[in-house]
Amino acid sequence: MSSIDKNLTSFVEVANDSDFSIHNLPYGIFSETTGGKRRAGIAIGDQVLDLSVLEDAGLLKLSGGPYFDKPTLNSFIESGRDNWTTARNTVQKLLSADNDTLRDNDGLRRKALFNQSDVTLHLPLHVPGYTDFYSSKEHATNVGTMFRDPNNALLPNWTELPVGYNGRASTVIVSGHDVVRPSGQLKPNPDERPIFSACKRLDFELETAFVVGKPNHIGQPISIDDAWEHIFGMVLLNDWSARDIQKWEYVPLGPFNAKTFASSISPWIVTLDALEPFKTSVPVQDPQPLAYLCEDKTDNTYDINLSVELMTEKSDQATVVCETNFKYMYWSMAQQLTHHTITGCAVQVGDLMGSGTISGPTPESYGSMLEIAWNATKPVTLKDGETRTFIEDGDTVIMKGYSEKDGIRVGFGEVRGKVLPALNFNFTN
Repeated sequence: MSSIDKNLTSFVEVANDSDFSIHNLPYGIFSETTGGKRRAGIAIGDQVLDLSVLEDAGLLKLSGGPYFDKPTLNSFIESGRDNWTTARNTVQKLLSADNDTLRDNDGLRRKALFNQSDVTLHLPLHVPGYTDFYSSKEHATNVGTMFRDPNNALLPNWTELPVGYNGRASTVIVSGHDVVRPSGQLKPNPDERPIFSACKRLDFELETAFVVGKPNHIGQPISIDDAWEHIFGMVLLNDWSARDIQKWEYVPLGPFNAKTFASSISPWIVTLDALEPFKTSVPVQDPQPLAYLCEDKTDNTYDINLSVELMTEKSDQATVVCETNFKYMYWSMAQQLTHHTITGCAVQVGDLMGSGTISGPTPESYGSMLEIAWNATKPVTLKDGETRTFIEDGDTVIMKGYSEKDGIRVGFGEVRGKVLPALNFNFTN
């Protein structure tokens, strides 16, 4: 675990509660206008540093480049760990308070630094594939208690392997994009045929996701010892879920349309290098995993504070409905990736791997409305007096996350999405 240099500061003003300190330096894709040219940037305070300007000026030289005057980060990520390290170290030096290269060059600084409020942030990656796991023991236990046997909530395989399913990469969207309420088959009456309807139980799922930074070849699994070298960084993820569609469709093959309509991620990718000082251990795994899933490292996860806020269309005040932590996750990211590839499955640079809903041990730390309102039996009262059991049209869901230690904060910003009404369909038989 690396130490934090508390003396390292930036000439760019950074508020004490900013997610984007010089210790963070997350990567994203931005443009000056909505339809403008997209290129790579790094968040510092409330500004964006244009990496293509530094590259063009000869201040950011990477093997095999240039990489940053492009609409996605894939080629940079694919270039490998040596370039990741060089880029981070170079930018950290250029932004430091005691380095005059950028600080005292007014012309270059004006070209390279933009207010975040003045730019448009885009999906930072081309996402070739998307997998979502189910790795919170508390969440899995809550769901099993609700819908199966309270005395035997976990299925037999849950503590033996990281359960997951393959989702839709084509509907991964960046924070700020509205989400249209999905429609599909529901079965409100068990004695009657299903109906076609707009989803009536729309939910969020508080998750993170990691970005694959190094591929493997088909037929060649990634070992647990090498798995961390294949992960570039992390984002926040809202795995939107249509609970009533899911209930009817999931037997026997699991989630389908209930999960394919939208998966929202935060625009900034926080690197594992930035998160290194916040490493901690996953909970005790009992039984001990099979040999291919056993990690030598005990510091195999991260202490990341997470929250969810809900705001109705009638109010500008958001209500915090969940506060939890990534450290509660039972299976580590390395275990997830190793198990995903153990059959010889190939992963690609830019693949997104969702953590699964992150719930903690108390009701205040549950990571979905399904749990918070306990399957609609315990309505949540919001600041404006309205109540919710699931997400209604016009509601905005905001997820935030950050790590903090010794006064140093490394955060993700937010992932935000507003729910729009379902489309109107006029079907005739």
